[in-house]
Amino acid sequence: MTVKITTLDNGLRIITDDIPGILSASLGLWVDVGARYESPEVNGISHFLEHMAFKGTTSRSAKQIAEEIENVGGHLNAYTSKENTAYHARVLENDVPLALEIIADIIQNSTFEPVEVEREREVILQEIGQAHDTPDDIIFDYFQETAFPNHPLGRPILGSPDNVRRIQQGDLKKYMTQEYSAARMIFAATGAVKHEQIVDLCQKHFAKLSNHETKNYEKSSYQGGHFFQNRQLEQVHLLLGYESCPYGHPDFFPLSVFSSLLGGGMSSRLFQEVREKRGLVYSVYSFNTSFRDAGVFGIYAGTGEKQVDELLPTVKNVLETFPNTLEDKELDRSKAQLKAGILMSLESTSSRCEQLAQQMLIYKRHISPQEIIEKVNTVTRENVIDVAQRLISKSPTFVSIGPGKERRWS
Repeated sequence: MTVKITTLDNGLRIITDDIPGILSASLGLWVDVGARYESPEVNGISHFLEHMAFKGTTSRSAKQIAEEIENVGGHLNAYTSKENTAYHARVLENDVPLALEIIADIIQNSTFEPVEVEREREVILQEIGQAHDTPDDIIFDYFQETAFPNHPLGRPILGSPDNVRRIQQGDLKKYMTQEYSAARMIFAATGAVKHEQIVDLCQKHFAKLSNHETKNYEKSSYQGGHFFQNRQLEQVHLLLGYESCPYGHPDFFPLSVFSSLLGGGMSSRLFQEVREKRGLVYSVYSFNTSFRDAGVFGIYAGTGEKQVDELLPTVKNVLETFPNTLEDKELDRSKAQLKAGILMSLESTSSRCEQLAQQMLIYKRHISPQEIIEKVNTVTRENVIDVAQRLISKSPTFVSIGPGKERRWS
C-alpha cells in the first residue's frame, strides 16, 4: 500500500492509495455530516440533500450527470449515514479527472430547482414507505429510537414523512452552506490513481469550498427500553441490544471478536444453537455498531409466532453461559474470520477507498491493515469474557415487530 495524505489550504484533506496492476479507480468525497447533526425539525435533510446532489448543477442537468459518467462505463452513487454523507464514483484510470470534476460540481454547484425538489420529495417518500414495509429493515430504526430516545442518534436517517414534505429549496441551500465546510471533508481515491494528480485536480475543482466553523454534534445519551409493534406478518422480528462502545475504545476489538463468536457466521454460538440445533429461525446474527461517542451491540432474529417463546430463553441461555464455556479454538476461529475479512476487503478498491475516508474522519490518520490485525491478535480470552459479562449486565433495548402479544426481555 502506498498511502499519501495532503491537506489543502482550505482544510480539505486528500488521501490516496495507488494500487499497482489495477485498471480502475474508486474515488469520492466523504463529508462529516449526517443524521446526528440535524435538529428534530429538519431530521432527514442530510439524506434529502444527498438525493438532490444528482438532480442538476449550474452546468449540468440530472440527465447529463448520469450520461457523462455512464458514457465512460463509470458508476456514481451516494449514501447518508448517522454521522456522514458520501458521494463516490468508480471509473477507469483515464476517466478519474472526469469523475472528480463531476463530484466537485454536484457538491458546489447544485441548483436544487423546485421542480426537482418536488420530484425527489416523492421518491424519498416512496423510500420511506418501502422501509416501513420491510420489517427486518425498519426494526433497526425502532431500535435506535428506543436506545437513544429524543436524541439525534435515535432519529431515522430518512426522516419522517412530515419533515420530508416540509423541506424546501431554501432549507437545502441553507443546510449545505452551514454544514458543508472543507475542514469536515475527506477526498479519498484508491486503485489506478496518482496522488499528485488527485491533489492538483482537487486544488483546481474544490477551490470554492470554504473553511468555516460548524456546529458540533449533541453528546450521546443511551437509555434503552422496550418497543413493540403489532403487525400482521408471517414472522416476529426481534432485536435485542445493549450499550456498546465508540470507535477507538479499548473494548472495540474484544467486542468485535465477541460479536463474531456469538453470531458472526455459521459456526457461531447463536447460529448453531438457534438455527442448526433447534430450527427456530432462518436468520439470526449479532452486530457491534460504533459511533463517535457511543455504540450499540445487538442480536437480530426473525421467527414464527409460535417459536418466540422458545427462542427468547434460548438466546438468553446462550448469552449467560458464554463466559463459562468459551473455548480457545472458538476464539482462534473468530479472530481468523475477522482478520480474513480485513484482508479480503483490500481486494476491493471501493472498500479500500471508504476505509481510508472513514479512518481520516474518525481517527484523523491512516490505520494500516497490519495495525488492525495486530489489535485483533492481542485480544485474549479474558478480554472477551470481560466485555461479554459487562455488556449483558447493562440495560437492554428490546424491540419486536409482528403478530401476537408483546414480549419483553427480562
